[in-house]
Amino acid sequence: MNSLDPQARMARSRVCEAVLDALPLPVIVIGENGRVIDANVAAESFFEASMPVLRRHTLGDLVPFGSPLLVLVDQVRSRGAPVNEYRVDLGTPRNPGERIVDLHVAPVPERPGQVVVMLQERTIADKMDRQLTHRGAARSVIALSAMLAHEIKNPLSGIRGAAQLLEQSVSDDDRPLTQLIRTETDRIVSLVDRVDVFAEERSVDRAPVNIHAVLDHVKRLAQSGFARHIRFVEDYDPSLPPVFASRDQLVQVFLNLVKNAAEAIGEGAIDGEIQLATAFRPGVRLSLRGGNARVALPLEFCVRDNGPGVPDDLLAHLFDPFVTTKPSGSGLGLALVAKIVGDHGGVVECESAPRRTVLRVLMPKYAGNDAGRAA
Repeated sequence: MNSLDPQARMARSRVCEAVLDALPLPVIVIGENGRVIDANVAAESFFEASMPVLRRHTLGDLVPFGSPLLVLVDQVRSRGAPVNEYRVDLGTPRNPGERIVDLHVAPVPERPGQVVVMLQERTIADKMDRQLTHRGAARSVIALSAMLAHEIKNPLSGIRGAAQLLEQSVSDDDRPLTQLIRTETDRIVSLVDRVDVFAEERSVDRAPVNIHAVLDHVKRLAQSGFARHIRFVEDYDPSLPPVFASRDQLVQVFLNLVKNAAEAIGEGAIDGEIQLATAFRPGVRLSLRGGNARVALPLEFCVRDNGPGVPDDLLAHLFDPFVTTKPSGSGLGLALVAKIVGDHGGVVECESAPRRTVLRVLMPKYAGNDAGRAA
Protein backbone atom coordinates (compact mmCIF):
# COMPACT_ATOMS: atom_id res chain seq x y z
CA MET A 1 0.00 0.00 0.00
CA ASN A 2 1.38 3.42 -0.97
CA SER A 3 2.52 5.50 2.04
CA LEU A 4 0.74 8.53 0.54
CA ASP A 5 -2.60 6.70 0.54
CA PRO A 6 -4.94 8.87 2.71
CA GLN A 7 -6.45 5.81 4.38
CA ALA A 8 -3.01 4.43 5.21
CA ARG A 9 -1.91 7.76 6.63
CA MET A 10 -5.09 8.01 8.69
CA ALA A 11 -4.56 4.51 10.05
CA ARG A 12 -0.92 5.32 10.85
CA SER A 13 -2.02 8.51 12.60
CA ARG A 14 -4.43 6.56 14.80
CA VAL A 15 -1.72 4.05 15.71
CA CYS A 16 0.72 6.84 16.60
CA GLU A 17 -1.93 8.52 18.73
CA ALA A 18 -2.65 5.26 20.56
CA VAL A 19 1.07 4.69 21.18
CA LEU A 20 1.51 8.23 22.55
CA ASP A 21 -1.48 7.85 24.88
CA ALA A 22 -0.08 4.54 26.12
CA LEU A 23 3.19 6.20 27.17
CA PRO A 24 3.38 6.96 30.92
CA LEU A 25 5.56 10.03 30.22
CA PRO A 26 4.00 13.41 29.32
CA VAL A 27 4.57 14.35 25.67
CA ILE A 28 3.47 17.64 24.06
CA VAL A 29 3.96 19.09 20.57
CA ILE A 30 4.64 22.84 20.33
CA GLY A 31 3.86 24.82 17.17
CA GLU A 32 5.97 27.51 15.56
CA ASN A 33 4.00 30.21 17.39
CA GLY A 34 4.60 28.53 20.75
CA ARG A 35 1.08 27.15 21.09
CA VAL A 36 0.36 23.58 22.16
CA ILE A 37 -0.70 21.54 19.14
CA ASP A 38 -1.01 18.08 20.61
CA ALA A 39 -0.48 16.24 23.90
CA ASN A 40 -0.92 12.72 25.20
CA VAL A 41 -3.04 11.60 28.16
CA ALA A 42 -0.05 11.71 30.54
CA ALA A 43 0.57 15.36 29.59
CA GLU A 44 -3.08 16.22 30.30
CA SER A 45 -2.66 14.66 33.74
CA PHE A 46 0.67 16.41 34.39
CA PHE A 47 -0.65 19.87 33.53
CA GLU A 48 -4.09 19.09 35.01
CA ALA A 49 -5.84 20.32 31.86
CA SER A 50 -7.71 18.66 28.99
CA MET A 51 -6.55 18.79 25.38
CA PRO A 52 -8.97 21.60 24.34
CA VAL A 53 -7.75 23.71 27.27
CA LEU A 54 -4.07 23.03 26.51
CA ARG A 55 -4.53 24.04 22.88
CA ARG A 56 -5.72 27.47 24.00
CA HIS A 57 -2.39 28.12 25.72
CA THR A 58 1.20 28.70 24.72
CA LEU A 59 4.02 26.76 26.35
CA GLY A 60 4.92 29.92 28.28
CA ASP A 61 1.50 29.83 29.96
CA LEU A 62 2.11 26.32 31.32
CA VAL A 63 5.63 26.62 32.74
CA PRO A 64 7.26 29.08 35.20
CA PHE A 65 8.36 32.49 33.94
CA GLY A 66 11.82 32.26 32.40
CA SER A 67 11.80 28.47 32.49
CA PRO A 68 14.81 26.72 30.88
CA LEU A 69 12.30 24.73 28.81
CA LEU A 70 11.48 27.84 26.74
CA VAL A 71 15.18 28.34 26.00
CA LEU A 72 15.57 24.67 25.04
CA VAL A 73 12.68 24.90 22.56
CA ASP A 74 14.33 27.92 20.89
CA GLN A 75 17.68 26.08 20.76
CA VAL A 76 16.10 23.04 19.13
CA ARG A 77 14.41 25.22 16.50
CA SER A 78 17.65 27.04 15.65
CA ARG A 79 19.93 23.99 15.69
CA GLY A 80 17.51 21.42 14.33
CA ALA A 81 18.87 18.83 16.79
CA PRO A 82 17.56 17.29 20.02
CA VAL A 83 18.55 18.77 23.40
CA ASN A 84 18.25 17.30 26.90
CA GLU A 85 18.33 18.99 30.30
CA TYR A 86 17.98 17.39 33.70
CA ARG A 87 16.39 18.31 37.04
CA VAL A 88 14.32 21.32 35.96
CA ASP A 89 11.53 22.61 38.24
CA LEU A 90 8.24 23.08 36.37
CA GLY A 91 6.14 23.93 39.44
CA THR A 92 3.68 26.78 38.80
CA PRO A 93 0.59 28.23 40.52
CA ARG A 94 -1.42 25.99 38.17
CA ASN A 95 0.67 22.99 39.35
CA PRO A 96 1.74 23.95 42.90
CA GLY A 97 4.63 22.32 44.65
CA GLU A 98 7.97 21.07 43.45
CA ARG A 99 7.78 19.41 39.99
CA ILE A 100 11.32 18.28 39.15
CA VAL A 101 11.57 16.82 35.63
CA ASP A 102 14.13 15.71 33.06
CA LEU A 103 13.48 17.39 29.69
CA HIS A 104 13.92 15.82 26.26
CA VAL A 105 13.24 18.26 23.42
CA ALA A 106 13.51 17.38 19.73
CA PRO A 107 12.43 18.85 16.36
CA VAL A 108 9.71 17.26 14.22
CA PRO A 109 11.49 16.74 10.87
CA GLU A 110 8.31 16.40 8.82
CA ARG A 111 6.86 19.64 10.25
CA PRO A 112 9.36 22.52 10.29
CA GLY A 113 9.03 24.77 13.30
CA GLN A 114 7.28 22.20 15.46
CA VAL A 115 8.98 20.76 18.51
CA VAL A 116 8.13 17.70 20.62
CA VAL A 117 8.79 17.86 24.37
CA MET A 118 8.92 14.79 26.63
CA LEU A 119 8.95 15.17 30.42
CA GLN A 120 10.27 12.57 32.82
CA GLU A 121 9.18 13.48 36.33
CA ARG A 122 11.89 13.13 38.94
CA THR A 123 9.94 14.40 41.95
CA ILE A 124 8.58 11.03 43.08
CA ALA A 125 11.89 9.26 42.46
CA ASP A 126 13.82 11.86 44.44
CA LYS A 127 11.36 11.66 47.32
CA MET A 128 11.62 7.87 47.35
CA ASP A 129 15.40 8.21 47.54
CA ARG A 130 14.93 10.56 50.49
CA GLN A 131 12.58 7.98 52.01
CA LEU A 132 15.35 5.38 51.88
CA THR A 133 17.61 7.92 53.58
CA HIS A 134 14.96 8.39 56.28
CA ARG A 135 14.99 4.63 56.81
CA GLY A 136 18.77 4.73 57.21
CA ALA A 137 18.43 7.46 59.84
CA ALA A 138 15.67 5.47 61.54
CA ARG A 139 17.94 2.42 61.66
CA SER A 140 20.55 4.49 63.50
CA VAL A 141 17.91 5.53 66.02
CA ILE A 142 16.78 1.91 66.30
CA ALA A 143 20.29 0.82 67.33
CA LEU A 144 20.65 3.73 69.75
CA SER A 145 17.22 3.27 71.34
CA ALA A 146 17.70 -0.49 71.72
CA MET A 147 20.96 0.07 73.55
CA LEU A 148 19.54 2.84 75.75
CA ALA A 149 16.39 0.87 76.56
CA HIS A 150 18.43 -2.13 77.67
CA GLU A 151 20.89 -0.07 79.73
CA ILE A 152 18.21 2.09 81.38
CA LYS A 153 15.52 -0.51 82.12
CA ASN A 154 17.83 -2.87 83.97
CA PRO A 155 18.84 -0.46 86.76
CA LEU A 156 15.30 0.94 86.90
CA SER A 157 14.00 -2.54 87.64
CA GLY A 158 16.45 -2.82 90.54
CA ILE A 159 15.50 0.62 91.88
CA ARG A 160 11.79 -0.23 91.78
CA GLY A 161 12.36 -3.56 93.54
CA ALA A 162 14.44 -1.90 96.25
CA ALA A 163 11.70 0.72 96.76
CA GLN A 164 9.12 -2.06 97.23
CA LEU A 165 11.29 -3.74 99.87
CA LEU A 166 11.88 -0.45 101.69
CA GLU A 167 8.15 0.28 101.67
CA GLN A 168 7.55 -2.73 103.92
CA SER A 169 9.93 -1.52 106.64
CA VAL A 170 9.64 2.29 106.65
CA SER A 171 7.29 4.32 108.80
CA ASP A 172 3.98 5.63 107.56
CA ASP A 173 5.49 9.11 107.23
CA ASP A 174 8.21 7.84 104.87
CA ARG A 175 6.02 5.49 102.85
CA PRO A 176 4.91 8.24 100.40
CA LEU A 177 8.58 8.69 99.47
CA THR A 178 8.99 5.04 98.48
CA GLN A 179 5.72 5.22 96.55
CA LEU A 180 7.06 8.31 94.77
CA ILE A 181 10.18 6.37 93.79
CA ARG A 182 8.07 3.57 92.34
CA THR A 183 5.74 5.97 90.52
CA GLU A 184 8.58 7.94 88.96
CA THR A 185 10.41 4.74 88.01
CA ASP A 186 7.31 3.49 86.20
CA ARG A 187 7.02 6.87 84.46
CA ILE A 188 10.62 6.69 83.22
CA VAL A 189 10.04 3.15 81.94
CA SER A 190 6.97 4.43 80.07
CA LEU A 191 9.06 7.21 78.49
CA VAL A 192 11.72 4.70 77.46
CA ASP A 193 9.03 2.48 75.92
CA ARG A 194 7.87 5.42 73.78
CA VAL A 195 11.35 5.77 72.28
CA ASP A 196 11.91 2.01 72.29
CA VAL A 197 9.14 1.62 69.70
CA PHE A 198 11.81 2.35 67.06
CA ALA A 199 13.68 -0.76 68.15
CA GLU A 200 10.79 -3.10 67.45
CA GLU A 201 12.01 -5.40 64.69
CA ARG A 202 9.30 -8.04 64.94
CA SER A 203 7.27 -8.77 61.82
CA VAL A 204 4.09 -6.82 61.25
CA ASP A 205 0.87 -8.80 61.67
CA ARG A 206 -0.91 -7.78 58.45
CA ALA A 207 -4.26 -8.52 56.85
CA PRO A 208 -6.48 -6.96 54.16
CA VAL A 209 -7.73 -3.63 55.56
CA ASN A 210 -10.37 -1.23 54.25
CA ILE A 211 -8.52 2.10 54.38
CA HIS A 212 -11.77 4.08 54.31
CA ALA A 213 -12.90 2.44 57.55
CA VAL A 214 -9.54 3.41 59.09
CA LEU A 215 -9.82 7.02 57.90
CA ASP A 216 -13.41 7.30 59.14
CA HIS A 217 -12.32 6.02 62.54
CA VAL A 218 -9.44 8.52 62.66
CA LYS A 219 -11.78 11.35 61.62
CA ARG A 220 -14.22 10.51 64.44
CA LEU A 221 -11.39 10.48 66.98
CA ALA A 222 -10.08 13.82 65.69
CA GLN A 223 -13.48 15.52 65.60
CA SER A 224 -14.18 14.51 69.17
CA GLY A 225 -10.93 16.06 70.40
CA PHE A 226 -8.07 18.03 68.92
CA ALA A 227 -9.74 18.78 65.55
CA ARG A 228 -13.26 19.69 66.67
CA HIS A 229 -12.83 23.18 65.16
CA ILE A 230 -11.75 21.90 61.71
CA ARG A 231 -13.87 20.95 58.72
CA PHE A 232 -13.13 17.56 57.15
CA VAL A 233 -13.53 16.84 53.43
CA GLU A 234 -13.47 13.32 52.00
CA ASP A 235 -12.35 12.47 48.47
CA TYR A 236 -12.40 8.67 48.36
CA ASP A 237 -12.05 6.24 45.49
CA PRO A 238 -14.89 3.78 46.30
CA SER A 239 -13.38 1.04 44.12
CA LEU A 240 -10.05 0.99 45.99
CA PRO A 241 -8.83 -2.54 46.83
CA PRO A 242 -7.80 -3.41 50.40
CA VAL A 243 -4.38 -2.46 51.69
CA PHE A 244 -2.19 -5.23 53.11
CA ALA A 245 -1.42 -3.81 56.55
CA SER A 246 -1.94 -3.78 60.30
CA ARG A 247 -5.16 -1.89 61.03
CA ASP A 248 -3.97 -0.63 64.43
CA GLN A 249 -0.73 0.70 62.99
CA LEU A 250 -2.59 2.41 60.13
CA VAL A 251 -4.77 4.14 62.72
CA GLN A 252 -1.59 5.25 64.49
CA VAL A 253 -0.12 6.58 61.21
CA PHE A 254 -3.12 8.61 60.11
CA LEU A 255 -3.95 9.82 63.62
CA ASN A 256 -0.43 11.25 63.72
CA LEU A 257 -0.80 12.86 60.29
CA VAL A 258 -4.23 14.35 61.05
CA LYS A 259 -3.03 15.63 64.45
CA ASN A 260 -0.04 17.31 62.80
CA ALA A 261 -2.34 18.89 60.21
CA ALA A 262 -4.71 20.16 62.91
CA GLU A 263 -1.85 21.62 64.94
CA ALA A 264 -0.44 23.30 61.82
CA ILE A 265 -3.81 24.94 61.11
CA GLY A 266 -4.07 26.14 64.71
CA GLU A 267 -7.01 26.53 67.05
CA GLY A 268 -7.65 30.14 66.04
CA ALA A 269 -8.26 29.39 62.33
CA ILE A 270 -11.83 30.06 61.19
CA ASP A 271 -11.52 28.27 57.83
CA GLY A 272 -9.39 25.29 58.84
CA GLU A 273 -9.85 22.32 56.52
CA ILE A 274 -8.36 18.84 56.34
CA GLN A 275 -8.97 16.71 53.26
CA LEU A 276 -8.68 12.92 53.39
CA ALA A 277 -8.20 11.44 49.92
CA THR A 278 -7.56 8.01 48.43
CA ALA A 279 -6.65 7.03 44.87
CA PHE A 280 -5.26 4.17 42.79
CA ARG A 281 -1.94 4.97 41.06
CA PRO A 282 -0.90 1.84 39.14
CA GLY A 283 2.33 3.33 37.72
CA VAL A 284 4.21 3.76 41.02
CA ARG A 285 6.88 1.12 41.70
CA LEU A 286 9.85 1.20 44.07
CA SER A 287 13.17 -0.59 43.64
CA LEU A 288 14.52 -1.57 47.04
CA ARG A 289 18.21 -1.50 47.79
CA GLY A 290 19.93 -4.85 48.14
CA GLY A 291 17.72 -6.63 45.61
CA ASN A 292 16.33 -6.58 42.11
CA ALA A 293 12.67 -6.74 43.08
CA ARG A 294 10.42 -3.81 42.21
CA VAL A 295 7.55 -3.33 44.64
CA ALA A 296 4.28 -1.89 43.30
CA LEU A 297 2.77 0.86 45.48
CA PRO A 298 -0.52 1.60 43.74
CA LEU A 299 -2.51 2.76 46.79
CA GLU A 300 -2.26 6.47 47.52
CA PHE A 301 -3.63 7.97 50.76
CA CYS A 302 -3.36 11.73 51.29
CA VAL A 303 -3.90 14.09 54.21
CA ARG A 304 -4.12 17.70 52.98
CA ASP A 305 -4.45 20.82 55.10
CA ASN A 306 -4.67 24.55 54.47
CA GLY A 307 -2.21 25.53 57.20
CA PRO A 308 0.84 27.78 56.73
CA GLY A 309 3.03 25.00 55.29
CA VAL A 310 6.40 23.50 56.21
CA PRO A 311 9.54 25.68 56.05
CA ASP A 312 11.67 24.85 52.99
CA ASP A 313 14.76 24.14 55.09
CA LEU A 314 12.90 21.43 57.06
CA LEU A 315 10.95 19.82 54.22
CA ALA A 316 13.68 17.38 53.11
CA HIS A 317 14.29 16.27 56.73
CA LEU A 318 10.70 16.23 57.96
CA PHE A 319 10.66 12.46 58.63
CA ASP A 320 14.06 12.37 60.33
CA PRO A 321 13.94 11.68 64.09
CA PHE A 322 13.95 14.73 66.39
CA VAL A 323 13.08 17.17 63.56
CA THR A 324 9.99 19.23 64.38
CA THR A 325 8.36 22.57 63.55
CA LYS A 326 6.58 22.74 66.94
CA PRO A 327 8.22 24.49 69.93
CA SER A 328 7.17 21.71 72.32
CA GLY A 329 7.35 18.81 69.85
CA SER A 330 9.63 15.80 70.25
CA GLY A 331 10.16 15.18 66.54
CA LEU A 332 9.29 11.49 66.90
CA GLY A 333 5.73 11.47 65.51
CA LEU A 334 6.56 11.70 61.80
CA ALA A 335 9.68 9.57 62.25
CA LEU A 336 7.44 6.86 63.72
CA VAL A 337 5.03 7.30 60.79
CA ALA A 338 7.91 6.80 58.35
CA LYS A 339 9.05 3.69 60.23
CA ILE A 340 5.59 2.09 60.30
CA VAL A 341 4.95 2.82 56.62
CA GLY A 342 8.43 1.54 55.77
CA ASP A 343 7.79 -1.66 57.74
CA HIS A 344 4.74 -2.16 55.50
CA GLY A 345 6.85 -1.79 52.36
CA GLY A 346 5.49 1.68 51.58
CA VAL A 347 6.76 5.25 51.47
CA VAL A 348 5.52 8.55 52.87
CA GLU A 349 6.40 11.96 51.49
CA CYS A 350 5.38 15.59 51.86
CA GLU A 351 4.64 18.44 49.47
CA SER A 352 4.15 21.83 51.04
CA ALA A 353 3.16 25.33 50.03
CA PRO A 354 1.31 28.03 51.97
CA ARG A 355 -2.28 26.83 52.55
CA ARG A 356 -1.59 23.53 50.78
CA THR A 357 0.42 20.85 52.57
CA VAL A 358 0.01 17.24 51.42
CA LEU A 359 1.26 14.18 53.32
CA ARG A 360 1.10 11.30 50.85
CA VAL A 361 1.35 7.61 51.82
CA LEU A 362 1.98 5.04 49.06
CA MET A 363 1.40 1.40 49.97
CA PRO A 364 1.01 -2.06 48.39
CA LYS A 365 -2.45 -3.51 47.90
CA TYR A 366 -3.69 -6.86 49.18
CA ALA A 367 -3.40 -9.47 46.42
CA GLY A 368 -4.26 -12.76 48.11
CA ASN A 369 -2.33 -14.88 50.58
CA ASP A 370 0.63 -15.77 48.36
CA ALA A 371 1.09 -12.27 46.99
CA GLY A 372 0.57 -10.82 50.43
CA ARG A 373 3.35 -12.91 51.93
CA ALA A 374 5.66 -11.98 49.04
CA ALA A 375 4.95 -8.28 49.58
